[in-house]
Amino acid sequence: MNITFLGTGTSQGVPVIACDCDVCRDGSEKDHRLRSSILVEAKGQVVVVDAGPDFRQQLLREKVEHLDALLITHRHKDHIAGMDDVRSFNWFSGKPMPVYATRKDQAQIKQEFSYAFSGTQYPGVPRFDLHTIGDKPFMIGDLAVIPLEVLHLKMEILGFRFGDFAYITDTNYIPGNILSQLLDCKVIVVSALRHEKHISHYTLNQAIDVLEFLRPEQAYLTHLSHLMGFHADVEKKLPGFIKIAYDGLKINLPD
Repeated sequence: MNITFLGTGTSQGVPVIACDCDVCRDGSEKDHRLRSSILVEAKGQVVVVDAGPDFRQQLLREKVEHLDALLITHRHKDHIAGMDDVRSFNWFSGKPMPVYATRKDQAQIKQEFSYAFSGTQYPGVPRFDLHTIGDKPFMIGDLAVIPLEVLHLKMEILGFRFGDFAYITDTNYIPGNILSQLLDCKVIVVSALRHEKHISHYTLNQAIDVLEFLRPEQAYLTHLSHLMGFHADVEKKLPGFIKIAYDGLKINLPD
């Protein structure tokens, strides 16, 4: 199983437009963050979790020439805004793109991309094959996917587990029953927005507390804002098994 972090930033990305803070002005390459998304290659399948505004740029950077499916964690713009760019895959495959999302997320997708669901589809319109998911495991080809229901303030959103790898972004609460499903997971990714308390995201310390409880072999933090500080400075202070993910980071696990 190969995992590539396509993006590790917040809804604004880093650097932030018009911001003159130290991180935005002087950050290293690892401090430059596109909107959060991952590429999963396993069991003969190539899937992307979330297609934000940087989707096209991310897939070009990683030279992705084939995509079997999109998985959507939730319907916020920074996680679905780039879905129009599946058109290239539609063209080359001759098929609609399978999209796995909850009913509520599908409703928002249909609103955002209404032209893709109208009766008259003009040439070049993206084509989606919507698959409804909830809390039950499902298969994409031979790839088993376990949805992980967490909260983004009051919004129910999904993380996903693929074998010994779990990915949870944009959360400020992971229920006990989901934590129990992660106790044997070897690699876990959790979002950590900044140091100060936020209404719908874990802070750095909150994310560390969750990961200290779960104690995977390796953990990564994603969805970081410019308010977190410099990548190198923050990572020095983390427990040894926790690292900060960065755009383009690749990790490998047994299938």
